[in-house]
Parts: sequence; structure tokens; C-alpha cells
Amino acid sequence: MKFLIDAHLPPSLKMVFQKAGQDAIHTLDLPNQNASRDSLLNQVSMAEHRVVVTKYTDFYHSHLLQGRPWKLVLLRTGNMGLKETRQMFEAHLPAILDALNEFTLVELDRQKVSAVA
Repeated sequence: MKFLIDAHLPPSLKMVFQKAGQDAIHTLDLPNQNASRDSLLNQVSMAEHRVVVTKYTDFYHSHLLQGRPWKLVLLRTGNMGLKETRQMFEAHLPAILDALNEFTLVELDRQKVSAVA
């Protein structure tokens, strides 16, 4: 599966996905890097079938109302340190991948993965 990690999340998070055999990029890998607009992230997501990974709830609303981005993992964790964020993804990545096989919107909090839509 392909992932696009939003600017609000650490660039090192892409390594968690890559170690698990997933294709992952961060907004820093895009031409405008972390200044990339949401519309560009949606375009990349739709064109390349990338799952956007973000904390930003605007993507939640655009996904539900417009079907953009293609698929979405929304973090509902509040502020977390880098190490804790990586550990949470390492622990929950298998469940995230399973949920994304059936659903287009997955939420992740500190304890669980929830398929929403």
C-alpha cells in the first residue's frame, strides 16, 4: 500500500511504513515540501492511490464530503512525542493495513484502530 504522511507528523514516520514493506513518502518529499497545500496532497493521493496519514481534521471532512483523499488514516491522539508516535504506529500498523483493505477512513487513537467509513 502507498502512504503520504502529512507535515504535522514526523518525517521519520515514513521509515516505520517502509520497514513494514509499504511505500511511504512525507510532504517533505514533495516539491513544495511542508508548504504543500491540502489540494495538492489530495491530488497526489487520488492520482497515486496513496493513503493520507494526518492529524488534520480538514482531510476527514473532505474525505466524507468529497471522497478526497483516496483513503485516510486520521490520528486522534493529541500531542505525542516522536518516539511515542513511532511506537504507536509500529504496534498498530498491521491493524491499520487490515482496516484499509476494506475501508477508506481509519482512525487511530492511543489504544486502538477504528474503521469509520
